[in-house]
Amino acid sequence: MEHYFSRLQNAIRLYWEKPAVGNYKGETFSYGQLATQIERFHIFFEACGIKKGERIAICAKNTARMAVSFLSVNTYETVVVPILSDFTPDSVNHLVDHSESVILFTDNDIWAKLDISKMPLLRAVVSVNDFTLLYAAEESISKAFASVPELFSAKYPMGFTGENVNYNTENWDDLDIINYTSGTTSAPKGVMLTYKAISATIDFGQRYIPSSDKFTMVSMLPMAHMYGLVYEFLYPLCNGTSITFLGKTPSPSLLLSAMHDVRPYLLITVPLVMEKVYKSALKPVLDKPVMKVLTKIPGIKSLIFKKIREKLLTALGGNLQMIIMGGAPLNPEVEKWFKKIGLPYTVGYGMTEASSAATAAAGRNNKPGSVGLPLVSTLVSTFEPGTDTELPIGQRGELCISGPGVMKGYYNKPAETAAILRTHADGRVWVHTGDIGYLDEDGFVYLDSRIKRLIIRHDGFKVFPSMIENVVSQHPAVHQCSVVGCADKDHVQGRLPFVYLVLDPAVPAAKRKQIIKELRQLCIEELPEYVQPVGYKIIPEMPLTLAAKFDYRKLEEEITPRDY
Repeated sequence: MEHYFSRLQNAIRLYWEKPAVGNYKGETFSYGQLATQIERFHIFFEACGIKKGERIAICAKNTARMAVSFLSVNTYETVVVPILSDFTPDSVNHLVDHSESVILFTDNDIWAKLDISKMPLLRAVVSVNDFTLLYAAEESISKAFASVPELFSAKYPMGFTGENVNYNTENWDDLDIINYTSGTTSAPKGVMLTYKAISATIDFGQRYIPSSDKFTMVSMLPMAHMYGLVYEFLYPLCNGTSITFLGKTPSPSLLLSAMHDVRPYLLITVPLVMEKVYKSALKPVLDKPVMKVLTKIPGIKSLIFKKIREKLLTALGGNLQMIIMGGAPLNPEVEKWFKKIGLPYTVGYGMTEASSAATAAAGRNNKPGSVGLPLVSTLVSTFEPGTDTELPIGQRGELCISGPGVMKGYYNKPAETAAILRTHADGRVWVHTGDIGYLDEDGFVYLDSRIKRLIIRHDGFKVFPSMIENVVSQHPAVHQCSVVGCADKDHVQGRLPFVYLVLDPAVPAAKRKQIIKELRQLCIEELPEYVQPVGYKIIPEMPLTLAAKFDYRKLEEEITPRDY
């Protein structure tokens, strides 16, 4: 395993003039310019007396300058604290204070809403928009910042070259990043990750993801999430790839426009984005009456599927070698058609507490419904929830992860750390993910749902939401569905399954009652009696969390007694 600083500095030296990071139709920095800006901030940190290991927070949207800010902090060996730009001002105030950050890089509009009195340790605030100083606790810091260009010129009178780049690669076990979770089910927690954990995760990318210095890619996932940070930023940058930032999750039209212009080799995204692409670019073609006939003719359908795949890949830039999706299950209808037309996609599974990825689909050999095989040097197994009792192959239990990407713990949260990180009898430290799933006889991992989503009836029977979702999704009128628990009106304890539906827009409103009737019958035919949903509710769209996942808590809160 190679330290990712070593990979990064080699890329800088080799591709000095090549574009490294840029905004779509906007500002771009070459690898050389990236290194120059990094050095500029290193001089500023040094002049301010910032010590190695101190915390520096970044709360900004994905841009080329946000990338510069991250790497400047990162390679100075201060601890990066990436914070989602979508968090409320109060949350940002709290996380900057909780992490004990001494400098904040942020967007001007975010800074205008923050309260400096709630972040007493801050010495400086730097604008990610134009690299100006927004706040200085002392005059000496203002002077230090103003003198950065002069200091830079004095230090390198003959100019700065790739040979000057030399980042420390002996800090393996030091703290690298405190990545706050999105707070989907509780208050955000600071996940502590070392340089070794990040290097191991990038090493996984080297083994599983195509890479070349001739490649370009688009980046749409926030760098405040490990999935986006590692696989849409650090991994490609370490390989000489040119990265184009799209900002927030793009609309299908913006994504397709950017893909056409950038012609990326790789698209890393979440299932929701690809479901939108399917809906806007693929489904209209498949819904044509003539296509419905042709795709059922044995001698013709393979040729039709090939043509559809070529057309879709052309719409996605014409250079795409792989689509990687993670963070949530892929809609079964979308997955079915992606497989039929042979779209080059793969899925994976992981969590921030394991530096993002723990499994990856084994190319085209992946099994239907599986999230792939455990990554190299990573163990995944199932245990009786809350214990270190390992379960047999095929039996559902809590998925646990052990490997080099596992976090050190939650920052300043020892009780929460003890609840998720446990040393088992085998001497290994395991992350108890809170996810329910199982492994088959070949080692493929299958994900059901969160333990917190597990619906336990008054009689003790356990209902896995995925059991119902997989059946309901078979209905052609269902675009999306989500199963949550609701109160049992007839018993003091226990909960029952309730189904939320987003229907295909082409479905007439007059047919809604008939569709629900058909879904009830479908569930009766394919599911045990104790799993039967007690209610169905059609909504225009699913509420989403900051991580672009279905907001199950919000769905549960919106159920009323009249709904079932």
